[in-house]
Amino acid sequence: MRVSVRVKPGASRPKVGGQYGDGSAGQASVLIVSVAPRAVDGAATEAVLKAVAKAFGLRRADVDLVSGLTSRTKVIELVGDEHDLATRLAQLLSS
Repeated sequence: MRVSVRVKPGASRPKVGGQYGDGSAGQASVLIVSVAPRAVDGAATEAVLKAVAKAFGLRRADVDLVSGLTSRTKVIELVGDEHDLATRLAQLLSS
């Protein structure tokens, strides 16, 4: 399953939840991921992947970056049961 995320680096603590944008005009929902590391040498990206893995109850090895290495908006591939992942994504988007 692929998930779009919007990164907020420099947060006081990691948090996964909420929706970026209004999701109208047929655009897919974008999950907000706040992480403590700044966007230097990929530290924020790695922190995002770890935070998303934890939020979805996955191993870090089951979460991969598809696109957006240097962008705040990233696409992440999650490996697991599609139904469980979709249910958890809906919960996180509404929190």
